[in-house]
Amino acid sequence: MADGTKDTKSSNQMWGGRFASGPDAIMEEINASIGFDKKLFAQDIRGSIAHATMLAHQGIISAEDKDKIVHGLSTILSEIESGNFAFSRQLEDIHMNIEARLAALIGQAAGRLHTARSRNDQVALDFRLWVKEELHKTEAMLTNLIAAFLDRAEEHAESVMPGFTHLQTAQPVTFGHHCMAYVEMFGRDRSRVRHAIEHLDESPIGAAALAGTGYPIDRHMTAKALGFREPTRNSIDTVSDRDFAIEFLSIAAICGMHLSRLAEEIVIWSTPQFGFVRLSDAFSTGSSIMPQKKNPDAAELVRAKTGRINGSLIALLTIMKGLPLAYSKDMQEDKEQVFDAAESLELAIAAMTGMVRDMTVNTERMKAAAGSGYSTATDLADWLVREAGLPFRDAHHVTGRAVALAESKGCDLAELPLADLQAINPAITGKVYDVLTVEASVASRKSFGGTAPSEVRKQIAFWRARN
Repeated sequence: MADGTKDTKSSNQMWGGRFASGPDAIMEEINASIGFDKKLFAQDIRGSIAHATMLAHQGIISAEDKDKIVHGLSTILSEIESGNFAFSRQLEDIHMNIEARLAALIGQAAGRLHTARSRNDQVALDFRLWVKEELHKTEAMLTNLIAAFLDRAEEHAESVMPGFTHLQTAQPVTFGHHCMAYVEMFGRDRSRVRHAIEHLDESPIGAAALAGTGYPIDRHMTAKALGFREPTRNSIDTVSDRDFAIEFLSIAAICGMHLSRLAEEIVIWSTPQFGFVRLSDAFSTGSSIMPQKKNPDAAELVRAKTGRINGSLIALLTIMKGLPLAYSKDMQEDKEQVFDAAESLELAIAAMTGMVRDMTVNTERMKAAAGSGYSTATDLADWLVREAGLPFRDAHHVTGRAVALAESKGCDLAELPLADLQAINPAITGKVYDVLTVEASVASRKSFGGTAPSEVRKQIAFWRARN
């Protein structure tokens, strides 16, 4: 304006309608994390109680102040859990919200709690505790999923189905063997979870802002009180890395990929064209206009959740990739990714466990499909090697001719007359028909880890002993 005074209305309009009060509103919006990090309230209070107890033990604060702090924090925990705590965006994050309420409850003693720590090691502690708890929860859920598969595998150790490569019928297998493939996958996922717990089992509190502290603290005491194996060994690394969160997301992405592959199979198997399994109404939905439809929505949503989990992993890797040591505010963006991925993974594992236990398996349809596509062709080739002494490459050629002949006649290999087979190779005898059924095929696959029912039961016993 001509007189030099500020045109507030014009200035506010420059920032846009949502941020009516200008730059301060934008800063508050971008800086505040209480909207999501309030999820860490229990971990924050737990860490603060351990820290205050250690400070008093070391003579850094008085026992009286420690008692006031612990009582105040316990009161705040009850308030939050009962829904009677007022979170404030102006106080930015969960740490400052709790600290402000503590000051209101106990007065000056609250100011002593932050002695010998920083929000940098405080948030690192809270987040590690949360991720560690989530990993334990994931471990338990995977154990339940593995148990569900073990039950189905035992039930169907002899149920024949087609084994696929390129989604084309390859060789007969048993449904129990197929289920055990997922036991192996989710077993490795659980091993990764256990290794991740071991990797992050170090307490960050006491690293302070980045250089440690001059106070005579006992970091081993707080580590023990919080259930960690030991304290972290480098204060800069402690506050500046989030690889424990990235490792959780990596595990979630791998596990989500396994869940998605299973979901895809359930979607395929439940189609009328396959008809291998039927999902109950609990895990299906109908169509709004087609009354005959039964859609495998739960499986489809599990398949989709994997995309969200993958996105969270890439997001956090991208956030961290260019940060110099030590702490940067960019790292505030770590939690939403992990929270979202954890929620998606929990839901996907729970849904898949329910579907595995609940679905009806159509063994007759599977058995009929197992014999299609000349699935016992490899058994014929193996018989020619074993009984007729042909080199495998020659046996492969003979088998190919037999398949072509069966295809031209519109019949299975087991339906070809012996004379037709002997016309291809005179060494073939009537004993060949003993290996051309799907039951004989799977029963012969007795190599370690093979699909023979006897081998499937051995693997079930192995996994039951370790699950």
